[in-house]
Amino acid sequence: MKLFRKIIFWLHLAAGVFAGIFIFVMCVTGALLSFESNILEFAEREMRVVEVPAGNQNRLPIQELVAKVLAEKPNAKPTNITLRNEKSAAAIVALGREGQIFINPYTGAVTGEGAKGWRGFFRVVEDSHRWLALSGSGRNIGKSINDAANLLFLFLAISGVYIWFPRRLSWKHFRAAVVLRRKVKGKARDFNWHTVIGFWSSLVLIILTLTGVVVSYQWAGNLVYTLTGNEPPQQQQPSPPGEQPFVVPENLEDIWTKAETHTPYQTINLRLPIAKDAAVFTIEEGIYWNKFARSALTIDTKTAEITKWEAYGGQNSGRQLRSWNRFTHTGETGGIIGQLIGFLACVGGAFLVYTGFSLALRRFANWGVKPKLTADKRE
Repeated sequence: MKLFRKIIFWLHLAAGVFAGIFIFVMCVTGALLSFESNILEFAEREMRVVEVPAGNQNRLPIQELVAKVLAEKPNAKPTNITLRNEKSAAAIVALGREGQIFINPYTGAVTGEGAKGWRGFFRVVEDSHRWLALSGSGRNIGKSINDAANLLFLFLAISGVYIWFPRRLSWKHFRAAVVLRRKVKGKARDFNWHTVIGFWSSLVLIILTLTGVVVSYQWAGNLVYTLTGNEPPQQQQPSPPGEQPFVVPENLEDIWTKAETHTPYQTINLRLPIAKDAAVFTIEEGIYWNKFARSALTIDTKTAEITKWEAYGGQNSGRQLRSWNRFTHTGETGGIIGQLIGFLACVGGAFLVYTGFSLALRRFANWGVKPKLTADKRE
């Protein structure tokens, strides 16, 4: 047992040394991203709300709203359009990495282009979190490095719990591993911080890294389906550049109305550009425990008839579990409390890297140096 514990310790140390820098970057950027949605919602609060005209005026047809955006930004490539089931809500047209445009659904007037400063900041932070902010061909390299580092982080979190577990089950030994000591310095302080912070953040870090692995690796995503007894979905191949020209069907309003009236909803989103024969909607019904649950609706663009309806409640357990994964990774599944817990765990992870490196450097610096005997031991 002692040998096994020693092997785990050295594997833990080696993994921390090799991946520590990348784990530190992921923890810091993860902490910065914890409240992204809240900050953006606050910064864009005035752009997201419009004045409702008197007399129950209907909104403009969807194709007109899209046309208004294209007139405002001729080179834009809209990726989706979203409407909330609230009369005072602005329509949102996403433009991919270029941002998004908020538009008054009654007049077609642009109410804003988002909080560009904040969105630019979070884009850099997210790029660093996902692929070390590398671009071009380097992005895949950065992603591979971060994915592997996250996998090692998962091992560190699990092995750390094993190493942390007191050899003697007594309050004295347990207390030393869960309570910060204020008066200690140097190695003793780093060891205490590493042990205590590791204990309090370990469970959350295991959840964050495990959900990160599912996001990073296809085999891990497929494993979610396999473990729930379901067949993994086929990977969709991206369309070659230029294969899908941006064309707005003349009957888009009919298609949208069909989707709107199919089921009560909170938000409805149409993927753009629309395929030649199918318009795909994502609908938030707001009736499920998972507040990020989404149902999918496909409508024939020629006949404006429904060809496929995939309600969230009817999806297999693997697909439902995958829908929890992303927002569990960001902490948003637990609301503001979940985001705060995720933030603190990320900060704790950064401190674990700092104290871990400090302990490792001391260990390597003293490699081969015999400890000095005290007077009592010499006697």
